[in-house]
Amino acid sequence: MVARGIVRRSVAGVGIAMAVLLVLSGCALFAGKPHPTPSHTRSATPTPTPTPTGDASRSGVGSSAAPTPVVPPTLSPVAAGTVVAEGDVASPKGSIHYHYRVVSNGDNTYSAQYSGFTSSVPVPVSVTFLDTPPSVGDGLTYHGVGDFQLGGPTTAAAAASSSRLGSVGQPSYLVALVTYSSAPSFDGVPQELGPDKVLAVNTVRWSVPVRQSNVHPADSGAIPGASGTVTATTSSGAPKTYLVSPGDAPAGVAQRFGISVQDLFWLNPDQPSTGSQQYVFEGTELNLDPDSL
Repeated sequence: MVARGIVRRSVAGVGIAMAVLLVLSGCALFAGKPHPTPSHTRSATPTPTPTPTGDASRSGVGSSAAPTPVVPPTLSPVAAGTVVAEGDVASPKGSIHYHYRVVSNGDNTYSAQYSGFTSSVPVPVSVTFLDTPPSVGDGLTYHGVGDFQLGGPTTAAAAASSSRLGSVGQPSYLVALVTYSSAPSFDGVPQELGPDKVLAVNTVRWSVPVRQSNVHPADSGAIPGASGTVTATTSSGAPKTYLVSPGDAPAGVAQRFGISVQDLFWLNPDQPSTGSQQYVFEGTELNLDPDSL
């Protein structure tokens, strides 16, 4: 019993000694290991990407001077009252006659004026402007621009009348003035006088004055981002249309023709865009002539 007690006291004493040793040496054991330092793998401040521009002369880009405000593109309208087309209409059978003229309203819109209308056909007669001429006897499926009913059968010339054309800007794409039947149905009328049957087709000869603009494209030749070809020129020799090639970009095309990207898309309002991003597509023909708008 005495031996066992001595052993227990010896074991306890050893345990106490080891604990004291650990306490005394603890700082030395753990002080030599540094605390881990977090590392950054991403930049805290992203690098901005410069936005290309197509016209240093109008935007101030590329100059050591302070940038000047971009000048909005403008196009002056044809003076109010200017007659831009005029002619006489007579149907092939001589049953319809009238005189027409197209006049500028001074705001890039136009009105068609009609006078001396006479008709011996037993149905109402209407008139419209089309960009593709039909043939007499065809049935209209599209009522064009400035669709207007002149009237029914007459015993004397009808009073002058007018209608506002829906087209804005350059109306010369409307190549034909078409007179057609406005009969409400085929009941009781000959087949050739039925609804929408074409009774007369006249070629419109336009004389629209050139409108002035502050956008003046000039071709400086192919460059990276604008390696396509000019497909038409104006009467003054300025580029009129441009065919987009592979690798072309809006800024490149604008730079080649000395205009801003803003001007390029003003000249081509139907080009697609997404937010602030604008695009040109291979094979597309771009307009470069302000007077064609």
